[in-house]
Amino acid sequence: MRVNKVKQALKEGKVQLGCSVSMIRSPEITRILAAAGFDWTYLDSEHGGFDLETLQDLARAANDNGLCPIVRVAELHYALIARALDSGAQGVLFPRVESPELLAQAISWTKFPPLGVRGFGLQATHINYENQSMPDVIAHLNENTMVVLQIETITAMNRLDELLSVPGVDAVMIGPADLSISLGVPGQFEHPSMIAAIEKIRDACLRHGVAPGIHVRYLKLAQYWRERGLTFLSCNSEIGFLLEKAQDTVAQLRG
Repeated sequence: MRVNKVKQALKEGKVQLGCSVSMIRSPEITRILAAAGFDWTYLDSEHGGFDLETLQDLARAANDNGLCPIVRVAELHYALIARALDSGAQGVLFPRVESPELLAQAISWTKFPPLGVRGFGLQATHINYENQSMPDVIAHLNENTMVVLQIETITAMNRLDELLSVPGVDAVMIGPADLSISLGVPGQFEHPSMIAAIEKIRDACLRHGVAPGIHVRYLKLAQYWRERGLTFLSCNSEIGFLLEKAQDTVAQLRG
């Protein structure tokens, strides 16, 4: 059965590189990201327009090519979380987390009993058509499913220790856009208030044994936070990479 190599590497303190996919519905996108050398991608069903069948196609192509697919759900509801995992995601990204109680409940939806309450309805594709017993499948998926929460508000920052004390959190992905808005410095990602907030979140993650991470749009910021100990690192998007390379090519040819 498939091992979640990203979850394993983060436990060892290794940097794992990802990017977002939110608009292009072709499975070739996840194949390209795998070929480029990314470790993981988050498929965005919060702000993106993907339906369940598209998520399944993208996740399957990612899994087949060694790229760990994590689905960002629109909100913390059982059906969204369980169906994302049933579609082939190796993990779930929870947005706008502020309540430790809701976080604990949502984590229970990612695990089969006795660790949680996720319903068992897996297909043979989930285990690569291997002949495995139900207890072995349950134990393996409970161990290899990732839970990532987003810290995006001042309220969440004030509850950091409570949130990170909830059992089952593997990583944090800071949402700098919403966090900057919450801090009153929208879009100022290098503002001292933002730097201090991200460092506070990083330090709290390290205290609790949770991998600290962030999603940023620009390489410079990704490098900055990589050098400062963030290991679950996401940079840019499929649209961003396409636009940047296209603009660079056109500029050079016209020049």
